[in-house]
Amino acid sequence: MAEPEKVITALRMLAVDMVETAHSGHPGMPLGAAPMGYVLFFETMRHNPANPRWLNRDRFVLSAGHGSALLYALLFLSGYDLTLKDLKAFRQVGSRTPGHPEFRLTPGVETTTGPLGQGFANGVGMALAARILGEHFNREDFPLINFRVYGIVSDGDIMEGISHEAAALAGHWGLGNLIYFYDDNRISIDGPTDLAMSEDVSRRFEAYGWQVLEVADGNDLDALRQALEEARKDEDRPTLIRVRTHIGYGSPLQDTAKVHGAPLGPEAWEKTREFYNWPKEKFFVPEDVLALRERMRARGEALEREWMELLEAYRDAHPDAYDRFLKWIHKELPEDLEALLPGFDAGKEIATRAASGKVLNALAPHIPNLIGGSADLTDSNKTRIEGSPPIQRGEFRGRNIHFGVREHAMGGILNGLAYTECFFPFGGTFLVFSDYMRPAIRMAALSELHVIYVFTHDSVWLGEDGPTHQPVEHLASLRAMPNLVVIRPADAAETAWAWVFALRHQKGPVALALSRQKVPVLDRKRFAHPKGLLKGGYVLAENNPHPELILVATGSEVALAAEAYTVLEKEIPVRLVSLPSFEIFFMQDREYREAVLPPGVPKLAVEAASSFGWERIVDRGKIIALDRFGASGPYRELMKHFGFTPERIVAEARELLAAMRRS
Repeated sequence: MAEPEKVITALRMLAVDMVETAHSGHPGMPLGAAPMGYVLFFETMRHNPANPRWLNRDRFVLSAGHGSALLYALLFLSGYDLTLKDLKAFRQVGSRTPGHPEFRLTPGVETTTGPLGQGFANGVGMALAARILGEHFNREDFPLINFRVYGIVSDGDIMEGISHEAAALAGHWGLGNLIYFYDDNRISIDGPTDLAMSEDVSRRFEAYGWQVLEVADGNDLDALRQALEEARKDEDRPTLIRVRTHIGYGSPLQDTAKVHGAPLGPEAWEKTREFYNWPKEKFFVPEDVLALRERMRARGEALEREWMELLEAYRDAHPDAYDRFLKWIHKELPEDLEALLPGFDAGKEIATRAASGKVLNALAPHIPNLIGGSADLTDSNKTRIEGSPPIQRGEFRGRNIHFGVREHAMGGILNGLAYTECFFPFGGTFLVFSDYMRPAIRMAALSELHVIYVFTHDSVWLGEDGPTHQPVEHLASLRAMPNLVVIRPADAAETAWAWVFALRHQKGPVALALSRQKVPVLDRKRFAHPKGLLKGGYVLAENNPHPELILVATGSEVALAAEAYTVLEKEIPVRLVSLPSFEIFFMQDREYREAVLPPGVPKLAVEAASSFGWERIVDRGKIIALDRFGASGPYRELMKHFGFTPERIVAEARELLAAMRRS
């Protein structure tokens, strides 16, 4: 078997060769951090390269995602489904080895990382997931779920605000199954980290409730092993192992910012190989190092086989728990999900946020892995699962997560829960504060993670709190994000069906935009069934199958448009359309979309938010929107102030139709 130092050198050289061949990338971090990667992948972690999705595997998070070349080298040499051809295609179009790691694309990549700090928070979510699963399903002599989360975090990760938020929660919860190597090379893109960083990182993490260990030399394998052993002994605290490394170790550019994000160049490439006494042949891998691939696969298969035997014994000893376990890990939903939805009386006024809370609590008893919380706005967001305790240190059977005023960490931790593919995670805050967690939302969308966002106080109609809290551009901004489905339901009934869609949609995150103010429940004897929401947009009412004008609205403005419709239906052929989700609507085929919104027919759209993006809907007509910040005051007065009234809609409709007829 190859000596550790030989394997580590192979890892370093493969990473350097990937960057040189691509003419771009980050060689410095892999050269310095390769020993940490080695002791994790080859000596410490329980994982199966032949089955990267084995449930009880240990997870590895490369939060410093710019060091992806090291991760790909680790995955290749430890037996994952990557080839030298894949490594040679590093950073090329269509390859499985992109510039930063991408979940689902590369076997063995647990998280999409690159934006610094995101992976740090994802790992906290994964470690939390392990504790929740273990609390629910582990039994005496049956440690069914006991995986750990390991990672490498960089100076940049430590600087990013999300790491502060997530570290505080990890310490608060006592996640002793979380162990991070801190690659303390003291160099960032701009130069030495002391240009912008002078805090005592060790004391900072100790204050968060972490165990902090230090390794003086990142090349000292025995010291790394000893630190890992000590970290695993502490089950009550997450551990940060601060490892002093040298960026670009062994290259002529060692300890300089120049080696961070650019190829070494031919001359430095040769000198680096001379330092390591390595052949000057790109992608050279000794046979005994290559042989590790089969050894690691055999080791991993044995570990999984041992776990499967435990699972079979668990099934015999605890059949009821086993059945529940399968439902969790397969994310089974009740077949009669729609039948579980609460009813709402027509004409009654209820805020869609309140309706969402009722739906959540009607469904929660039937979906035990529906777990989430709020960024210190639980009662405002209506995200509390009644009868369930909060998740706290030593108590992980609860379903309510109190994230504190930490929207960004909430987003990253929800992603970590979603990466385990065993939960229906949800998180709430005001729509305007989605800005604080947008990078995490984007990562969820990019990774197609099943996360549900409960964004309440969805318009200027939240009233007196004023423009600082009133979203205007947020709907348009979120709608612009690929893979994110935004739903703004018109009333309580549509809100219930929005939850149905959100729970069943497995191809990315879903954001529910919900009202603070009460809105009337539409009379479904007069208007179409709310399950039309499942198509994103649908005809609520019409007095003629060939309308001369179509009123289109979302959310609370649908009620205003409905009032206008009752006036206009006596005058003209008119149609009323509810359009709760642009994204779902555009998932439908062209025939359906044109049946609801025929091209060329004048449309009057109404939404109390930015008009940006509505041009996709209104090919002819006008948009009543709000292209300015709001104001402080009672929301009914604001409606009049900004001209969102049935009277204005009627007047604008008449004027629009008259103009169209003249033309």
